[in-house]
Amino acid sequence: MKKITLPKIAKIALLLSLALVWCSLAAWAQNNQKVSKDLKDKVAKGGTVKIPVIISTPAAPTSSLKSAIPGNGGLLKRTLNKVNAVTCELPPAAVSLLAARTDVKYVALDREATSAGHLEITSGAALVRNYGTTGTGTIDGHGISIAVLDSGINTPHQSFLKDPSDNNSGSRVVYSIDFTGTGVTDDVYGHGSHVAGMAAAGSRVAAGAYTGIASAANLINVRVLDANGVGSAGNVIAGIDWCITNKAIYNIKVMNLSLGTTAVDSYLYDPMCLAVRRAVDAGIVVVVAAGNSGKDSLGNKTYGSIHSPGIEPSAITVGAANTYGTDTRNDDTVTTYSSRGPTRGYWTDGAGVKYYDNLIKPDLIAPGNWLIEPQSPNNNLVLANPQLDANVSGVATKEQMYLSGTSMAAPAVAGAVALLLQRNPSLTPNLVKAILEYTAQPLANFNNLEQGTGLMNVEGAVRLAGQIRTDLTGRVKGDPLLCSTCATPTLSSTVGGTSFNWGGALIQKWNFITGLNLMTKYQGIYGTGVVLSDGVLLSNGIIIGDGVVLSDGVVLSDGVVLSDGTLWSNSNPLTVQGVVLSDGVVLSDGVVLSDGVVMSDSVYTLNSNNVLQANSVFKTGDGTIKMSVKMDP
Repeated sequence: MKKITLPKIAKIALLLSLALVWCSLAAWAQNNQKVSKDLKDKVAKGGTVKIPVIISTPAAPTSSLKSAIPGNGGLLKRTLNKVNAVTCELPPAAVSLLAARTDVKYVALDREATSAGHLEITSGAALVRNYGTTGTGTIDGHGISIAVLDSGINTPHQSFLKDPSDNNSGSRVVYSIDFTGTGVTDDVYGHGSHVAGMAAAGSRVAAGAYTGIASAANLINVRVLDANGVGSAGNVIAGIDWCITNKAIYNIKVMNLSLGTTAVDSYLYDPMCLAVRRAVDAGIVVVVAAGNSGKDSLGNKTYGSIHSPGIEPSAITVGAANTYGTDTRNDDTVTTYSSRGPTRGYWTDGAGVKYYDNLIKPDLIAPGNWLIEPQSPNNNLVLANPQLDANVSGVATKEQMYLSGTSMAAPAVAGAVALLLQRNPSLTPNLVKAILEYTAQPLANFNNLEQGTGLMNVEGAVRLAGQIRTDLTGRVKGDPLLCSTCATPTLSSTVGGTSFNWGGALIQKWNFITGLNLMTKYQGIYGTGVVLSDGVLLSNGIIIGDGVVLSDGVVLSDGVVLSDGTLWSNSNPLTVQGVVLSDGVVLSDGVVLSDGVVMSDSVYTLNSNNVLQANSVFKTGDGTIKMSVKMDP
């Protein structure tokens, strides 16, 4: 045996010590990447006050992890098996310890989430009511359930009663559940009832003047925001988890999230985004408000201000359009406050380099400015801002209110989704999203980071859905997408007296794809378990189409054309027409309230015909308009 001298032993010990240090540093760097930036900041402040966090897990949370939380001084709040997460409160010192576990994927701060309604005519919904068949009947969302995750729904409101033509009586709010911890499911704040009305208000009030998009759809009231319109990401995720678990019981096909929180993490790690992806994979179409951070306090355009979970690729992220109160669509614009892309969630590598998602969002826009829908009695929004009261009726269960924001635009799309699924129940979430994007109307003078593929076109979308085959199970790329007796769709619509061509494009992360084959041949991106936007890959910096998911005849663009003709691509910073907000910073707007409500300072009077008339000009963020309000006796 070779003799080892003492100096050699010292050298070996030193090398082993250095190796252990290196391994420790490597482990620390790896674990550090598993913690969100804002949570790291809170941990760095030290102290003993527990921090609310969301722990994402590779699979269903293990019993060992659930035991480790109280074992490290924490408090386990909820186990969310369907979305692979737990919500809990942890002392600062326990965060890194739990992040180091192999059964922990990511640890994020449980951030505060805040809530971010002529509609039938200008959207085209009024045109599709007779597009059904003997089996589907009137296209009004009948039989489809929309889960509204918000501040509650005022169930007794007549806008949510079943239509008199329906032999059944009672409310279309078929189930209510609270995740705020108060045990209240009514809408004390006032936001959720208005949101629900945009999606599914019936025609009982004011002779149907404020009918929602899917006027016969059922509503699932999932209260995740409190009396002040505030909740947490954990509340929202718990609501999503419940919807996935109970989707078959209540036929939940659509979920609306008119809320959001600052986008910090990449969608790959953001807990709300991961929950949304799980819901989409489970077959639920998830519609999300883009946010109301489209301009700064000086009125300048801002880019990169999409909220979470609107940054999630599988969600349908919706910006707000201003219809100026007219049914015609030739004067419609993108509202100034509507959040613009690209998405700016990011992840950081071991060297501290940030990698931003930079996805094209929103996916499309919908009416969202100064719209009238149900008012929950004595709600806090109207109590604090009396000018929001539309004074439509002296009967509390008929009263209506004004609200604006992408919070209103999102449920308009959610209602449209219910119509598409009623017309063709076989549609996958990806195909629903594709149809809405493909049939949208691009608005002149607005770039794709402001409007996505354009303004929602319910007429075109429902018509196209009716032409798509109903036996989609087992279809592969290149199979015929249209029914055997259906002709090639007409790629134009006339809505509200305005005729326009469809945009005919789908968003693909940093680019667009176009072509008739997108709606005549089945594409791999329409299946379940994939993301619609994943049809485009980057290889050595060259943008290519993925032959596995896209058929021939599909044209790929090479970037996003901005409204001034400038081309933006993922490799270049966006500096045109505004600034990109990075590091999760969202600039507030003095006109837009923190809950996404936009107000005006108008004066109202009753004219001789007992119609509430705006004698002064409504001062919205996007122009001026005079409006009349239909009174209900």
